[in-house]
Formats: sequence, C-alpha cells, structure tokens
Amino acid sequence: MRPEVGLELQGRYQLVERIAVGGMGEVWKATDLRSGRAVAAKILRHELTGDELFLSRLRAEARNSRGLRHPNLAVVLDSGERDGSGWIIMELVRGRALSDIITEQGTMQPADILPVLAQVARALQVVHDSGVVHRDVKPSNILINREGLAKLTDFGISMGVHQRPLTAAGMVMGTAQYLPPEQAMGNMATPAGDLYALGIIGYEALVGRRPFTGSTQVDIAFAHVNEPVPPMPEVVPPEVREIIMELLEKKPASRPTSAREVARRLDRIVINLPPESWDPQEAPTWSAIGRVVEVRDETNAAPATTPPTRLARRRSAAAASSARRSRARTGTRTIPALERILTVVDPAAVGTPGRHSTDRGLLGLRESTWSWIVLTVVATLVLALCLGTLAQAQTVPGDGVLTPATPPKEAL
Repeated sequence: MRPEVGLELQGRYQLVERIAVGGMGEVWKATDLRSGRAVAAKILRHELTGDELFLSRLRAEARNSRGLRHPNLAVVLDSGERDGSGWIIMELVRGRALSDIITEQGTMQPADILPVLAQVARALQVVHDSGVVHRDVKPSNILINREGLAKLTDFGISMGVHQRPLTAAGMVMGTAQYLPPEQAMGNMATPAGDLYALGIIGYEALVGRRPFTGSTQVDIAFAHVNEPVPPMPEVVPPEVREIIMELLEKKPASRPTSAREVARRLDRIVINLPPESWDPQEAPTWSAIGRVVEVRDETNAAPATTPPTRLARRRSAAAASSARRSRARTGTRTIPALERILTVVDPAAVGTPGRHSTDRGLLGLRESTWSWIVLTVVATLVLALCLGTLAQAQTVPGDGVLTPATPPKEAL
C-alpha cells in the first residue's frame, strides 16, 4: 500500500498531506471522516510493505503507547493493518521540534529549557509507570505547540516489560548521540536510560553542543561509556549544572531515582532562578514556555506589562510561580511559544507629564474633583447642624410630640 493524498485508512481516516519521513514510516496529516478532526497518521513506508520485522515494531509501538494519557504525551487514537502495511493514528501536534529550536537559538536560557525538561520528565513518569521504556528520547521527538506545551512522541523503538526483543543479539537500538552507556554496552534498557537521554538534551540546549561526539556512530556510543562529561560553563547556575551532571552519571544507580523526582527538582530550580540568569539585553528568539521575562529599557522608566498567556495558567506550578514573580516587576515581556510579542508603551502614558498625562493628585483623583468633594462635605455639615438645632427646639424629650417652640425672651 503506497501512501498518497486521498487514501483512506479503515474507511475513516483520509490522508491530506505528508508531514515527515522517517526510517520506518511516513507521517501524514489526515482527516477523521467521522468527526472532521485533523489527526496524524504514521504509515509503514511503501518499500517495507510485507516486512514482518517492521510490522512487528509498528504493532509494538501501538501497543506500548495506546492507553497512555498525559498532557505531555501525543495520544494514540487508533491503529490498523492492510495488505502487508500498517498505521497508527495519533493526535496531531501543531508545533515545532525542540531540535529545530536548539539549532535556531544555539543555546537556550535555563528559564526556557528547564520547564520543557520538567514536562518531558512528567510524561516519562507515566510511560515508566506503564512498564515501558521509551529508548529514543531526543529533541526531534519532543514537539512544542503554540502554547509552549511539550509533547513526547515516537514510541517506534520503545520496549515493554514483557515484550520480546525485536533486534538481533548484540544490536543496539537508539540514537547514538543520546544513548546511555549501559545500552551502548548491550545491556537491557531501563527507565534510568531515558533520564540519561534527558540529561543529554539539557546539556545540549544549555551549552550549545552535545557532550560526546565522534566520527562514527560507534565512536559516539563508546564515548558515552568511556569519556567523562565535559564540565558545563560557569555561567550555567550551579544548581542547574548539578542536576544535569547527575542525569549524566555513567552508572544508572547514581542517577535520580525517577522521572518524577527530576520534574520536581526542576520545578524548584525554576522557581529559585535568579533574575540575573537572564541577559535582558539579549532577547531570546524563541521561548518554549511562554515565560514572562523581565526586560529593562535603558531609556524608559516604566514599560508596560503584557498579559500572561494561556500556558501560564496551565503549565506546572513551578513555572507558573516563576511567571507570577516576573509579572510583579516593572518592565516585562511575554514571549509565547513560536512567536515573540513585545509590547512597548510610551512613557508619557505611564504617569509622565505630557499630552497623555491626567494631572491627578492624591489617590489618583483630579484636582477639580477634590474641589467638588470639599464643597459637598462643608455644605452637608452646615445642613446637619441646622437640622439638629431645629429638631432640638421642637422636640419634647420622652413623648416624641412636636410643640411650638418657646419664643425668645426678646419677643415676650
């Protein structure tokens, strides 16, 4: 079966356009003809039709990812086979791969990349709790939507607890640049290996290069096993360096005990990041999380504050707390995912005398308003005194009966 525009899968999913091509399959945008919803369809490549090994891997991918539900996971909706081919229907994630963002920026600020790593760690905890090891955690498998929500994708080489190995003895599955040492040595994949790969991603984003390189895939894999991790630059906050280096420990037992622990530690680090960890003069070209960042303008005393994005209300408590602290300062910029929006307000509009000034005094009221208030209060007091005197003259205490007032002595 050759994937092409208009092809229908299961009489329900119609292919619209090809999005990407991988080693095993093609990813297409498709339409669910029942609901009208846009979905993604991963289809076995045409030249692999009838190949039982690749069909088995596709079935394993569908089995390992089906039923997993988490905001940071691309949801698998359906799967099927026909004429020696197979497919998986997934949630369509509209966004960019983290690999593209790292390539574009060179390096990312801790305040940008750490919340992304925390989101992926939470997704990995759900995966690990289900008895599955992803085995291919890397930037190209992390998609960021327009709200800054990270989605872990591609369970193509994932391994379930009771899954029969689909590779020959001695064959290593994974991407060499993100391969944990134990897997490079041919040992069984474990959740600790996914955390190691997460550490490689963090190192790459913060430093601008991967910790291990080589002329061949084998050289890179052996570097993971034999070479020490190059120190991270001093400009990276020490608490950030600490957790990244722990994730990159050679021995799995020396790494954090769970993805949940990693997410929580990253949350705490984000909350306590010092403002000076940002270079306000060097505006990021892209933010993965829609974080509100302090930016001081040398020429303006009081820039405006832009409203928080929807992500600020939905993401983890740590990132939300960081955003709230940033919004409390004067001069902020909201950088939503995939686009940077900078709101600049004329200083004249922020209380500086000029054509937009309002001549407001105490409590923000106009001087003319204060004049009317004073006159009103004085008039009210005079009227109250007059009425009080009249009432005292005409009221007999005790019976409440009005009587004529006693005439003044001068009138007698």
